[in-house]
Amino acid sequence: MNKARSIKQNHPSDALPNFRNLGVTLRMLLLGNALALLAALLQANDAMDVLLRMMQIATLLTPVLLGSLVLLWLAQPLLNKLAYWPGVLAVNVLVGLFTLLTCLFAGEFFRPDSAGYFDTVRCVLLSVAMSSLLLMYFRLRVRVLSRSLEDARLQVLRARIRPHFLYNTINTVLGIVRAQPKLAETALEDMADLFRMAMSDPQDQVALRGEISICKQYIALEKLRMGDRLHVDWQIQEMPEDALIPVLLLQPLLENAVYHGIEPLIEGGTIRVLLKRQGGELQIVVENPVPVADLSHTGNQIALQNIRERLALLFDIEANYQVTRGHGFYRVEITLPYAKEVTK
Repeated sequence: MNKARSIKQNHPSDALPNFRNLGVTLRMLLLGNALALLAALLQANDAMDVLLRMMQIATLLTPVLLGSLVLLWLAQPLLNKLAYWPGVLAVNVLVGLFTLLTCLFAGEFFRPDSAGYFDTVRCVLLSVAMSSLLLMYFRLRVRVLSRSLEDARLQVLRARIRPHFLYNTINTVLGIVRAQPKLAETALEDMADLFRMAMSDPQDQVALRGEISICKQYIALEKLRMGDRLHVDWQIQEMPEDALIPVLLLQPLLENAVYHGIEPLIEGGTIRVLLKRQGGELQIVVENPVPVADLSHTGNQIALQNIRERLALLFDIEANYQVTRGHGFYRVEITLPYAKEVTK
């Protein structure tokens, strides 16, 4: 499928940071001020002089840093269309121009003692140097984290089809192959689709409608084994089908709900799946009943921990993952930024 996505899907180390990500913004503010503090320490003659020089640097650094972040936030759609190195050049040009304009038109206000030509040039060069250092930091950070993301993806692919799920499904298919050959054929086709999804090399994110299709195939296979004990209440009327979500995010949650919620209950139960958009966020809720006498049972924590790690790697602090255990129920709530799939 030849798709272009609103979130960059290139190799992670070849992508500019997302300047509309809150985590990126906070890191830039902290690192920018850390560099300013380092400069103050190098210039100061004594401990008292550090505070004075830090204040002098901050008077111009603060408006330039905040203004540059706002400018890059506005320019993000254009930066997304650029390759990495042209993007680096564009970011540095924008930061340099903003610093130049700030010094020319408001330099006397922020730094009355630094309004000369050479001071202006020095401020522009320092801003570009700081911008380059920050971009280098994010490039190195993504290279380190991309390895963790690959490991996390590999773990979830390995755990995608559990051996006992495969064993149970094959036995179920064998049991109905003579009496209901058409149903057995459909079950084998669904199983093949699940394996194809598990063994493929997917992008970090996929369209939500595709993930829903795989999940429904998985539930259909489980219903062959569990019959009327298993029900799923799909509350997806407000779901944006073209939303992007991390690949293999929803199915492990359903699998966890089936094996650690519905299966231990003699009477079975209903899994509630809620998917909807709220402004710029996508809300995912999976809730299932659990045996009341076994509230201490935590289920498959490996799969859930894997989901937490991938959300943190992909969305930083903009994604939220929350688990609620109550009297007879277990609920997982995930909130992540809404990103729309765009066709070329």
